[in-house]
Amino acid sequence: MPYDLNMVSAQSKKTKLEIVLKCDTAGSVEAVTHSLAALTVTDVDISVIHSGIGAISKSDVLFAETASRLIIGFQTGVMPLLDKVLKEHRVEVRLYDVIYNLIDDIKAIAGALVPHFPEEQVIGSGKIIALFKSSRKGIIIGCEVMEGVFSIGERFRVISVMGPVFEGTIESLHVGDTAVKKVVQGQQAGIRIKHFSGARIGDMVESFRPPPPVKARTWEPTGQIVRK
Repeated sequence: MPYDLNMVSAQSKKTKLEIVLKCDTAGSVEAVTHSLAALTVTDVDISVIHSGIGAISKSDVLFAETASRLIIGFQTGVMPLLDKVLKEHRVEVRLYDVIYNLIDDIKAIAGALVPHFPEEQVIGSGKIIALFKSSRKGIIIGCEVMEGVFSIGERFRVISVMGPVFEGTIESLHVGDTAVKKVVQGQQAGIRIKHFSGARIGDMVESFRPPPPVKARTWEPTGQIVRK
């Protein structure tokens, strides 16, 4: 069977969350492992690389150090004096008594491992139907709103056939001689543009909200024992 190169590439880009699991019984190990295998988080591959029965020990810490530095304990505890070892190897232990809390917590950790790249939001679009001279270095564009809304304070851009030619903030909107705070689909309004006079009748206008800052990874192993 031939390889699907796109599938291989997508799998190689996935973030891995590799977990060491310790439980009180073999039945608990099986139940938690099965629940984690069924857990789906976009762009994250969750797996148990080592599991066992009993208290979490130094050998578990050494296993975890080679992976994601996370040990899950379900209805079990830790060996004495393990705190120092965890700090030295920067491995985190999370202890749970309820499997639903465990799954919800691991899902949250997995989601936090992947940076989120929010998209720009286009909130209004229109077309320039008239041009009026405003000053020596500016103009007022007469715009017909085709979709959405144009509001004071929002960002906007003028787009010619060659692409965006101007970007700024909507500082004033006029319907006729009346100043307004917003206009909606079907209305016509004047938007003042300072220090630019290159707009043309037929150019498009978009009002948009830039994407918020990228959310970076929000989980890192603390080297501590966390009881959930």
